Amino acid sequence: MKNSFLSASALVAVAAMSLAGCASAPTSGSSATAAATSAASSDAATTASNANFKACMVSDSGGFDDKSFNQTSLVGLTRAGEQLGIQTAKVESSSDADYATNVASLLTAKCNMIVGVGFKLGDAVSAAAKANPKVDFAIVDDAPQGAPSNLQPLEFNTAQSSFLAGYLAAAMSKTGKVGTFGGMNIPTVTVFMDGFAQGVDYFNQQKGKSVQVLGWDAKKQDGQFVPGNNPFGNVSGGQTVAKGLVSQGADILFPVAGGAGIGALQTASDSSGKVSAIWVDTDGYVSVPQFKGVIMTSVYKGMDNAVFDAIKSATDGSFSGKPYVGTLANDGTGLSPFHDFDSKIPASVKSDLDAIKADIVSGKIAITSKSQPKS
Repeated sequence: MKNSFLSASALVAVAAMSLAGCASAPTSGSSATAAATSAASSDAATTASNANFKACMVSDSGGFDDKSFNQTSLVGLTRAGEQLGIQTAKVESSSDADYATNVASLLTAKCNMIVGVGFKLGDAVSAAAKANPKVDFAIVDDAPQGAPSNLQPLEFNTAQSSFLAGYLAAAMSKTGKVGTFGGMNIPTVTVFMDGFAQGVDYFNQQKGKSVQVLGWDAKKQDGQFVPGNNPFGNVSGGQTVAKGLVSQGADILFPVAGGAGIGALQTASDSSGKVSAIWVDTDGYVSVPQFKGVIMTSVYKGMDNAVFDAIKSATDGSFSGKPYVGTLANDGTGLSPFHDFDSKIPASVKSDLDAIKADIVSGKIAITSKSQPKS
């Protein structure tokens, strides 16, 4: 679908422009061939110079096959290996107790750069960065206080894109009730839930409606979360929570729970068309295609691009600890295509979403989530 909400992993095509008033084109291909050969030689030299550079990644306890933020971040590492000609390595965490040990193992493996995926790795990555100033680090979804200059935070203001998701959910709900739940009550989860609830509120204000949000109370900062020691990997727990929301009347679900959110997709799939869902972190239509028929859209985070750019900067000597924040304005976050739901969403709602996006970017609509990135 072609709409104004671009995919986080979309490649920007750059058109080559001819110079005005230049001399006549050469009569043979010799100059063009030489230029192409020179460019190829330069690329080969860059790849060769990167051959000894090693970029590494540690997942959180959700694992690299979570169809969500770990998996999307890994795409950035994989792409860096393929395009930059560097070595790569990864370590998957089975529990929160693994983080420091896994980071230490990558230091032992002589990694030049280490990327930690997820808020929960913040302490381990920050401590390692302070103790190893000659190694570059990045952390997805966290900005540790007092972080050293060799640690770059990669954050995303998903309250902005979730506001759009909340408005869409409210506009499409037939029961007047929509539901959300999280993996854990941590800022990188509740920032989605805040934005979603505020988007529903905005719809109600603009349209004179009273759509309810189940599963999250933005004022109390409390709601429904997946139980267990590994909540982001607890698919059955996610399904239990989702069923509870549906039993209360929710017909659109917004799970912010990593792999556990698949439980919500299963619940929607079992509803015979009565319930649909909005995925998070990556385009769920692509990452969990077995449930594409119930995924209205997704709130994406360009973690793959942010990770790739951080690694590239470390290879070319331009690395900085300056935080990166993905927003609607820089396409670091947004709504994925509507795919199978494109024909079901009225043109008026799509137009509203375009206008709301512009108003958020301009500052006309202010997002008030306390969990938003501060930088």
